This record gives sequence, C-alpha cells and structure tokens, in this order.
Amino acid sequence: MEFPEQLFVVDTQWRAAVMREADEPFDVAIIGAGVVGCAVFRELVLSGLRTVLIEKDADVINGASKANSALLHTGFDASPRSLEAKLVREGYAYYRSVREQLGLPLLETEATLVAWSETEAAALPSIVDRAHANGVMDVRLASRDEILRREPHLAKDLVAGVIVPGESVIDAWSAPLSYALQGLLNGGEMRRSTTVLGGRLENDVWTLQTNAEPIRARIVVNCAGNFGDLIEAIARPSPFEMRPRKGQFVVLDKSASRLLNSILLPVPNERTKGVVVTRTAFGNVLVGPTAEEQRERDFPTTDGRIIADLLHQGRRMIPALASEPITASYAGLRPATQFKDYQIEALPTERWITVAGIRSTGLTSALGIGAYVAGLYAQHFGPLKKIAEPQWVLMPNLTEGLERPWMCPGRSEIICHCEMVTRAEIEAALHGEFPARSLGGLKRRTRVMMGRCQGFYCTRRTLELTGSAIPGLVEPLEGRT
Repeated sequence: MEFPEQLFVVDTQWRAAVMREADEPFDVAIIGAGVVGCAVFRELVLSGLRTVLIEKDADVINGASKANSALLHTGFDASPRSLEAKLVREGYAYYRSVREQLGLPLLETEATLVAWSETEAAALPSIVDRAHANGVMDVRLASRDEILRREPHLAKDLVAGVIVPGESVIDAWSAPLSYALQGLLNGGEMRRSTTVLGGRLENDVWTLQTNAEPIRARIVVNCAGNFGDLIEAIARPSPFEMRPRKGQFVVLDKSASRLLNSILLPVPNERTKGVVVTRTAFGNVLVGPTAEEQRERDFPTTDGRIIADLLHQGRRMIPALASEPITASYAGLRPATQFKDYQIEALPTERWITVAGIRSTGLTSALGIGAYVAGLYAQHFGPLKKIAEPQWVLMPNLTEGLERPWMCPGRSEIICHCEMVTRAEIEAALHGEFPARSLGGLKRRTRVMMGRCQGFYCTRRTLELTGSAIPGLVEPLEGRT
C-alpha cells in the first residue's frame, strides 16, 4: 500500500476555477470548526453552497472536540423522540455509510452496561425499553455469568448487565479533519485564527466583524460550541446559556487493552452517563469522563484528586488495571446548556441557523446535524443543488490493527517511537492547503508526542521538522542543551 507524502494537498487551480468573485458574499458562513462545524461545512459545500468555515484558533477541533471518549453511539440511551436521539441515530448511520470512502476506522467492540448493585440492576429493564423505543432493537439484558464469560477480567461482584452490540470506537480526530478537508476539496474556504467579534445584517447580507478582514455571507450558522451563547447574541438575545461541563480522563498504557473486550458503561443517572472504561482506536485504555459544571469556557484543567478517583473507579471495575502504567491524563469541556436537548433551529428573519447545546454526543451526530442543517437551509432560504460528483479524500490511518507507514518497505525515519510516527507523516501534515498550524493540530494529525513518553524523546526532532510551518515553536528551544 502506498502512502503519498502530500496527504493534505488541495488542487488550488481546480478550486479557484469554481470560486466566484472574491467580493461576492458567501452563501453561508459557519462560525466554529469543531466536529459539528466541520460536518456542517462538508454538507453545505456538497450541497452546492459557497461556504466559509471560520475558526478562532490556529487549527480546527481545538475546543470541545479535541477531548472526548471517541465512541460512536447507537443512541440507545437518548431521550426518545428528542432531536438528539434522531440526529445521533442518523449521524451513526451516515458515518458508517461514508467511512470507507474517507478512510475512517471503526472498531466494532459492542458495549456492556454493568450494574454493580441490586438497585442498579432494577434499572436495567427500563434501559432496554428505552433502547427499543429509540429503534435500537438488538439491545438486551445479560446475566452476571454471561457478562463474566465475555469480560473475564471484570470484578466478580457485578450483578447483571445490558449488551449493546452496535456501540463502537472510532478515531475522534481523523473524522472531523476528513469532513473539513472534503469541504475544502470541493470548493469551500476556511479562515483560521479568525475571531468573530460582531456583525450586522443589511440588505439580507451579514457582515461579520473579525480580528482580520470582515466576512460577508447571506446566511450565518452558529456552531461555536462553548461560546455559542455569545455568538448567538449577535443575532438575538440568546435563549440559552452555555454551561460548560468538564470531563477529565485517564489514558492507560496499550498493554491494558488485553483486559477488556467491549466498552464498559455504568448505569447512568439524570446528570451524566458516568465513567466509561474503553479501548481506544490507538490501542490504549481510556477511563472517564467526569461531569463537572463550571464557568470556564476555554481552558480545561486536570485535578490530581479527580484523576486518582477515576483510576479508583476503573480499578474497581477491572482490578488488574492497578498494575497498568498511566500514559496521560486530559480534560475537555462539553458545550452543555440548561436544556437537555440540542438547540438547533433556523431564524428566517435573522438569516441565521443556530446549532448549540450538542454536548457529548456530537462526535456521533455531527454528520446527521450537517444533513439536518442543510434541510433547514432548503426549507427557509432556498433550494440546494448537490455536487454531482464530489471529490473524496482518503485519510491516513493512525489506528492500531491496520497498516501504517512505518510498516511499509522504504519508509522514512521514525520520529516518534512510542506511536511509530514517520518523518513523511509529519511532513505531510505540515504542508499543503490544510496543514497543521499548531502543535496540537500536528499531534491530532499524526499522534506524534502522544505515546508513553509524552514527547520526552521526540519533541526536539519534531520541532526541528516544523521549521517555519508553525511559527513560534522552535525559537524557545534555542540555546538549550
């Protein structure tokens, strides 16, 4: 299998040929390039709309979307008849229908929801009933003995459980990157390091004021995540308030993956789905998240006591995890509001579409949300003309179990030995029309510096390779020994 070095290059001559005059307003401006914004961008571009994606950070998926549990949910536990349930179900099916064309992985693990007390076990039939009400008909009850046969490393005092065959694990970063890149390949535009400061609607055209040049568009889509209420205030007094919910995680070494076969779920409560133990697409084991409401919107931090408690909960479920080393810990902020359901609607008079309150299921529902937003556009703002033969992109594989560049004859030097990342992969991620523009962006495109040593051995060599591609990263190392 060949791995081209320029994996992220866009044919700029072809793209220029399909662009309209530069001073003509975009059909749509999307604010926020998390997984949902990237998916909406892809869908609207493929629907024939001249679309621009605006992101305040140097790279995409640098907010809520960079830190999650990377699960593809069936939606078995969503509130029946909610918009969330509908879009999770549709996003799940959409991902499975396009993933091979985009080169996106799917680790079909199924999930086991475990009850550890008689009280929790009493709630299991209602969980199965809810799953069936959501159309997930293969969810079923399982006895203690069956669960232990499936998961022999679980603590023996479990009571009963539920099997959810369709729950799976994916690469949470390659998916939104592929959505953004396909949008670019088909004529969309992107503005990174561009913060929207305000806007005005005149003669049915929005002029968005930014820290760079103004951006004009006939329709604005608010996909601003944890800043959604602040952006919404540009169009109207926001009817919702963002209440960021912090989730902390612990990542255990790849050797721990032998201790479980499925995603292990707790019995949820009204506030949270609880702490999950799961394998990742990269071969590690993940324990988390917590659910901590806070005011901070931008900078999630980890707490040693919380991390210790997560480890305790994980080891309570799988005692053998106590002997497994820790690779990393991290935290993310889920964009929750005071409402349980998604806040998605079109405002025809304001020429605005709101996409807010997506919370933790956005990774699964993103493609479904994109299609739903396209439907709102067609209903309220004009017909769509889908691109007849869209361009597709094949993402490089970062996951365990499938072939990667380091396995191929004639490969370039290995820069990160923990994650087996080659020089060619790093160079491919740094150049072209959609390059990494932050160290985090480079990590999410390649997994460099994300292994057991957390960059202890490969940081200097990695930063040497960035050169001028990511300004400001190399200079602080000058003069060090």
